[in-house]
Amino acid sequence: MVAVSAYGAASADAPLAPLTIERRALGDTDVAIDILYCGVCHSDLHSARNEWGFASYPIVPGHEIVGRVSAVGAKVTAHKPGDMVGVGCLVDSCRTCEPCTEHEEQFCTEQTQTYNGVEKQTGRPTNGGYSKAIVVDAHFVLRIPAGLDPARAAPLLCAGITTYSPLRHWKVGPGQKVGVVGLGGLGHMAVKLAHAMGAHVVVFTTSPGKIADAKTLGADEVVVSTERAQMKAHANSFHLIINTAAASHDLEAYTRLLRRNGTMTLVGAPEHPHTGPNTFTLIMGRRSIAGSPIGGIAETQEMLDFCAAHGVASDIEVIAMADINAAYERMLKNDVRYRFVIDMSTLS
Repeated sequence: MVAVSAYGAASADAPLAPLTIERRALGDTDVAIDILYCGVCHSDLHSARNEWGFASYPIVPGHEIVGRVSAVGAKVTAHKPGDMVGVGCLVDSCRTCEPCTEHEEQFCTEQTQTYNGVEKQTGRPTNGGYSKAIVVDAHFVLRIPAGLDPARAAPLLCAGITTYSPLRHWKVGPGQKVGVVGLGGLGHMAVKLAHAMGAHVVVFTTSPGKIADAKTLGADEVVVSTERAQMKAHANSFHLIINTAAASHDLEAYTRLLRRNGTMTLVGAPEHPHTGPNTFTLIMGRRSIAGSPIGGIAETQEMLDFCAAHGVASDIEVIAMADINAAYERMLKNDVRYRFVIDMSTLS
């Protein structure tokens, strides 16, 4: 085991603070990574404060990790020391179930999450990217293309793939109309990616102050969702709506905007359940409500390569590790455009 500096929470009501964790010794199929940047996901806050009810303490959050390879195991051929790499939400899976063999490890029932999980190799808790270094099985280590800025690439490992995966699954492209509910860390990536895929993109926001930002990011239209006339003008017109909202709300208003056979997929994870939609709204248009998590490892690499080829990256605010508690409070106020990223050189 190797001692590593980190930041974590000792309990649900404790602020994040410095601590020391242990990383496992390098195995034959492992990659050791010196972490340079780690994105701050809303899931980090939910987990640190046990808002989903299954946190195990002490907890070290962080699953949007970008760093440089420091060493590789004897059987690793895909990565070498000095490579710029990333680690997302998963660090292991069973490798043998149907989802795993179909490259959808995100649906493996024996998956190991990057933090708040249990390492198969040691039986010890997994700790995330709010730390100086990490050791990960090579299968779950991603190549960061040369064209991507490392800091702006970090949020792609969660926010990017969480929005890219449903866009790919529902085969979004030119001639399709895509709605994006919410313009935060997930929403701004959904706008950029859908625009890059050639779709007509409409953003739904409760904040008129975000209209200009949404259009700069690639939205063709912006709807203030509290304005009934604006909402009604888009009735029965969307092929796909990606709902990124992390706060519970009534889904009925957005379901009515789907065209026949249209789908609204939920990618935000609220603290409390959404309400609606009306059953007849679904029946009469053969509309669907779906959910989508991250993508598999192969799809995540595809997403990174797509972003590099199309000049897509997250809009970020880089912070010092010591500012993480203030960043959490700002996240709760939607005071970030559009993702915090921790500069891990600031963690002594």
